[in-house]
Amino acid sequence: MRSSSLIAWTVWKALFLREAVARLSAGRAAWLWLLLEPVVHLVFIIVLFGFVLQRVVSGIDYSLFIATGILGFILARNTATRSKEAINANDTLFTYRQVFPVDTVLVRAALEGLLFLISALCLVTGLGLLGYEVFPHDFLRVLLAFAALWMAGIGLGLTFSVASQLIPESGKVSGMLFGPLYFLSGIMYPPSTIPPAYQSWFLLNPFVHGIETVRTGFFPQYHTIPGVSMGYLLAFAMVTICLGLALHVRFATRLVTK
Repeated sequence: MRSSSLIAWTVWKALFLREAVARLSAGRAAWLWLLLEPVVHLVFIIVLFGFVLQRVVSGIDYSLFIATGILGFILARNTATRSKEAINANDTLFTYRQVFPVDTVLVRAALEGLLFLISALCLVTGLGLLGYEVFPHDFLRVLLAFAALWMAGIGLGLTFSVASQLIPESGKVSGMLFGPLYFLSGIMYPPSTIPPAYQSWFLLNPFVHGIETVRTGFFPQYHTIPGVSMGYLLAFAMVTICLGLALHVRFATRLVTK
């Protein structure tokens, strides 16, 4: 007789391998896009806003400034959006009583975290070979900020995955949410450029706190605006994770039979 924890671990390993193969064979050179996605974003923003950023973020290499913002946002966004679709992509597996919808969401989030790590290492290595100073002065702060952004993505993925199954229209709304957030998360500009009267509203976005913490960990001379707090991002991550898990437990039967 196998214990429940051993059964869960076996299911997660099988799902992880299935998800990895499906993701990397989704199309021609799908693996290449995983590596090039942050590079494309970086080049696009530098071409459009490079001259402005040279003046706004004086004393800091604007290529690394943009790269830190892009990596933080892509980690949270991809984890949330990919995890949201996990139930639909694996609904045929729910005929096995060992597989639960929450398993597919958590495994896909873990895969996104691993793929992000590989992509980030390739981008940072490339920038390092070009002569940029890519090693952060506070590595633990940067690591904690990325981990918190990943956890926030997991929480959103857990919540959206249930909402999109119960109310299909909500899946479209959650997918559209990350478009405006791309421009409202401080990727292309420092929050200090925002008028002080609106900074409190800007800080309601939890991704801003993670991205700004990454930057303060990378650049010792970078000073962010008052109010940036890792506690806010971690609290948001924990609340959404608990909410998502509670929804999965409450609607477990409907998610399987839908």
